[in-house]
Amino acid sequence: MSKQRNRREALVYHAKPQPGKIKVVPTKPYATQRDLALAYSPGVAQPCLEIEKDKNNAYKYTAKGNLVAVISNGTAVLGLGNIGPEASKPVMEGKGLLFKIFADIDVFDIEVDTENVDEFIQTVKNIAPTFGGINLEDIKAPEAFEIEKRLKEELDIPVMHDDQHGTAIISAAALLNALELTHKKIEEVNIVVNGAGAAAVSCTRLYKSFGAKDENIVMVDSKGVIRKDRENLTKEKLEFATDRKIDTLEEAMQNADVFVGLSIADVVTPEMLLTMAKKPIVFAMANPNPEIQYQLAIDTREDIIMATGRSDHPNQVNNVLGFPFIFRGALDVRATAINEAMKMAAVKSLAALAKEPVPEQVNIAYGKTKLTFGTDYIIPKPFDPRLIATVPIAVAKAAIESGVAQEPIKDWQAYEDELLQRLGNDNKVVRLLHDRAKVNPKKIVFAEAEHIDVLKAAQIVHEEGIAEPILLGDEATILELKKQLEFDAEVQIVNPKIEASLEKRKQYAFKYWENRQRSGVTLYQSETKMRERNYYAAMMVSEGDADGMISGYSRAYPTVVKPVFEVIGKDTNVKKVATVNIMITDRGPLFLADTSLNIDPSAIEMAETAQMTAKLAETFGFAPVVAMLSYANFGSSVHPNAAKVRDAVKLLHKANPELIVDGEIQMDFALNKELREQKFSFSKLAGKNVNTLVFPNLESANITYKLLKELHKADSIGPIMMGLRKPVHILQLGASVDEMVNMTAVAVIDAQEREKE
Repeated sequence: MSKQRNRREALVYHAKPQPGKIKVVPTKPYATQRDLALAYSPGVAQPCLEIEKDKNNAYKYTAKGNLVAVISNGTAVLGLGNIGPEASKPVMEGKGLLFKIFADIDVFDIEVDTENVDEFIQTVKNIAPTFGGINLEDIKAPEAFEIEKRLKEELDIPVMHDDQHGTAIISAAALLNALELTHKKIEEVNIVVNGAGAAAVSCTRLYKSFGAKDENIVMVDSKGVIRKDRENLTKEKLEFATDRKIDTLEEAMQNADVFVGLSIADVVTPEMLLTMAKKPIVFAMANPNPEIQYQLAIDTREDIIMATGRSDHPNQVNNVLGFPFIFRGALDVRATAINEAMKMAAVKSLAALAKEPVPEQVNIAYGKTKLTFGTDYIIPKPFDPRLIATVPIAVAKAAIESGVAQEPIKDWQAYEDELLQRLGNDNKVVRLLHDRAKVNPKKIVFAEAEHIDVLKAAQIVHEEGIAEPILLGDEATILELKKQLEFDAEVQIVNPKIEASLEKRKQYAFKYWENRQRSGVTLYQSETKMRERNYYAAMMVSEGDADGMISGYSRAYPTVVKPVFEVIGKDTNVKKVATVNIMITDRGPLFLADTSLNIDPSAIEMAETAQMTAKLAETFGFAPVVAMLSYANFGSSVHPNAAKVRDAVKLLHKANPELIVDGEIQMDFALNKELREQKFSFSKLAGKNVNTLVFPNLESANITYKLLKELHKADSIGPIMMGLRKPVHILQLGASVDEMVNMTAVAVIDAQEREKE
């Protein structure tokens, strides 16, 4: 990707369709005059008076208890340095977005225009009544130490400088597990910390809380080893100054058991690694490039345990494993602080989670057969769905036990259930799709590459490593569009109509004719069809010249389906091909079928569609809970339309007794667990959250998914074809670039699964 195009894309992302990344959304009804009278005047007076009596009632009547301030003065932003408060705002908004999607915490970002410590502290103190917690961000050292220390002393809500403590907590969890794997004790290991900023100091302090000894720690800054005989040391550096008569990082690394890098790229050499003790632990966490490249390090030492800050290597030390969940636990017990006990509890819970069996959803997302505790898996993955119900509970319990919780939790099971419900407020499915596709990208042919949006999607999947696109169309047209998009990577372009494609076109035509000659197709007709892109693209997939196909952007669905069915055809033992749309809703993903193909399926066909949809859900890492939908509930109607659904359920119960499926059932009962429990406690769906909906006909399915998409702005992935012999996926007419990218990821995963078979 060119720097200029990357710059433009980043700017467009932050500017369109509306500036910024977060917004305020009402949580109460506001449709009627009565609603507005309750929301503002005169109704608002009542909670005001209650809060006047007891300011703690602000947690009861306002959003304070779920609201965190992300506050910065922009003096130490990412790798950008002191860029000022206004320039830091996109970063603070981004932090707010992460709080919301990982832990369902609301955020106001606050940018403070002062570098004066006293002014900054006073500003935060003045606005603190608004918030349930304060997340300090991107404030330069040594001022950051004093700001956090004083605010923690002077405020009665949780305060944490994530730059210091986030990395400390995640790396401490990784360190405990790495030491366990190497059979070393934290009290005995020699630790080298390269870097002496806020994160390095906080990491080292936390390691000491777990038993690391001062005499075994050497800290190195840009001037060399921090020794007690050095002049003009800050009090933080003096805290970690050593008596050892060494000056350089190279000397410090000799016989070291642990290296912790929070500095700059490429300062550690292979020669330094070779001087470390047996089974060295190396956390090279400089971003975006570590202190030593991952591959170079593992090539140098076979016995190394390596972690970095990067997502493309094992053992990513990522702060998102910590801060959303730590604040979640602190807010939920109304803690007055985030203390050492809470941080240590977070460390222990993360370390313990890495030793537990990994959910299939996580294995699928990272393209692993089975992630297990070991040298390449010492900390959980950021997309592990168990984090939300693990770390906050540990933090909340520690807050209660250490005496800083104002509202202790009494029913821990109910609290865990509440935390799990917050998982639905996220678009994790799309990230999981993309990450899984990137593990093993496949060749996907784009049959309509002369359209700029299609080409844009192909560009994104190529640059993101999701797929290797093959572009079908006129080469001159495609090259001109590529130029406009600054898509300068070399990718395969195929024009089925030109002389250069004649030999391949004839091969495809003959093969097509062989398969279709008893269906009235002549060889001449076959040769003519192979000049059409959808026939040619389908034959590329059929003959193994491509792994999958994407089409349908510019033509009506039936027009594209016909050549696909003729060339690819159904898979073995499949009676009817069907489609499913994955709807990304605030309650989590919903799998809807059949949304595009079968107008009035029989009971047998409905049952087959349910089986294929359940399998698809499992492929994406979700345990299917299937509702077979109707206008009736469990025998309340004898009409053939209801009886058909009932018969399909009987077939499924007999053929797939392990599958959680039931019906016929109305949509509201299918989606409302409490309502279903009251009326139909006998159902196999009782107590379960339904995530798979099988409709009785095409009308209801197609209307429902498009209604969700347009009215509720739910993202849609699909329609995903199920039951074809090869990976082909047909877009809805006029699909967006994002929808095409997502469908390409689906096509890649489809090809990956077939490769396993």
